[in-house]
Amino acid sequence: MALEEKINADIKAAMLAKESAKLEALRAVKSAILLLKTSPEGYTDETELKALQKMVKQRKETADVYNGQGRADLAEVELAQAAIIEVYLPKQMSEAEIKSEVEKIIASVGASSPADMGKVMGAATKALAGKADGKIVSTIVKELLSK
Repeated sequence: MALEEKINADIKAAMLAKESAKLEALRAVKSAILLLKTSPEGYTDETELKALQKMVKQRKETADVYNGQGRADLAEVELAQAAIIEVYLPKQMSEAEIKSEVEKIIASVGASSPADMGKVMGAATKALAGKADGKIVSTIVKELLSK
């Protein structure tokens, strides 16, 4: 439960520093944690990680929609919140690191053609959960299997 304590401390610091954008993002994280505590799945490190990733993804997608509508001011707010929330996520792997991990997974599964993508993606999503974006993993798997 270290994350919850860290969020509470950061909320207090943001209040004292009068950082409204940071405060808004941190309150959203705290709200998600409170919802997890009362959910049937329960509050675990894994559910916590998934919730934070979902929040970041939602904000980035919303920013894309705002940019598409010519509302850069709103997109900027969403991206700033996503950046604040990302601080609490584990460091993401680089494309080179993802590629080497996927190559190992392909070798261990014995995949050889694009038809084996499901097998590889199943193993890759488990192995790289929280460390890599699923879209990047999928793109790399497609690239490696189509060779």
